[in-house]
Amino acid sequence: MKIIRIDPFKKDFGKLPDGIKRQTEKTLKLLAINPFHPFHPSLHIKKTKGEIMKGFSDIFEGRITKSYRFLCLIKNDVITLLRCGKHDEFF
Repeated sequence: MKIIRIDPFKKDFGKLPDGIKRQTEKTLKLLAINPFHPFHPSLHIKKTKGEIMKGFSDIFEGRITKSYRFLCLIKNDVITLLRCGKHDEFF
């Protein structure tokens, strides 16, 4: 499974506290192992409702920690990471 990090994700990731960065990397490894249903239970992957990001549809939300989330697209054998950060900031 190929994982692509687009610029908004990279920018968000750079602002995360070090501990959350480490947890994000662990989370993404779990996602890469099994990106399709059933997802690893700790990821809490679910399809988002409404338009979260302009120009993107079929976006999935996953859990990094109780307070931090990531957004991604999953198509064929590619996971495109869109955003990451505190749940209450942009979800």
